Amino acid sequence: MADAPRARKLAKRIAQIVASALEHEVKDPRLARVTITDAKVTADLHDATVYYTVLGDKLDVAPDTTGAALALESAKGVLRSMVGAGTGVRFTPTLTFIADTVPEDAKHINDLLARAAAADAEVARLANGAQPAGDPDPYKPPREDSDSDPD
Repeated sequence: MADAPRARKLAKRIAQIVASALEHEVKDPRLARVTITDAKVTADLHDATVYYTVLGDKLDVAPDTTGAALALESAKGVLRSMVGAGTGVRFTPTLTFIADTVPEDAKHINDLLARAAAADAEVARLANGAQPAGDPDPYKPPREDSDSDPD
């Protein structure tokens, strides 16, 4: 078993090697808009998970995530060879590619925050000229103690 700092260091190096290989070595056009976002390595340094995002050609066009996933699967052997040559570890980790959902999650959170801000603005608008529902002073006045005894 390797220690956690070594695994993090290896994961960072794997992410750099794979990103550089996608940019300069692998000539698949489906990988032109793929960005490597993170990598994680298991504690025994035998398996590496590489996270990626795919950008669309234009803002209004959805990215081709299935094509990118297929291209990464077909280039997995070449990328693993490059990782083995670039890291120098005894056992080259197997590579698993997973689409990173952070951008979609961030967009969803931003949409939720915008809805909450709109709801807060509506509540503030309604409360602007509101009057209390009951008496202006809803508390009972304190009882006066009577010094005179009715007996």
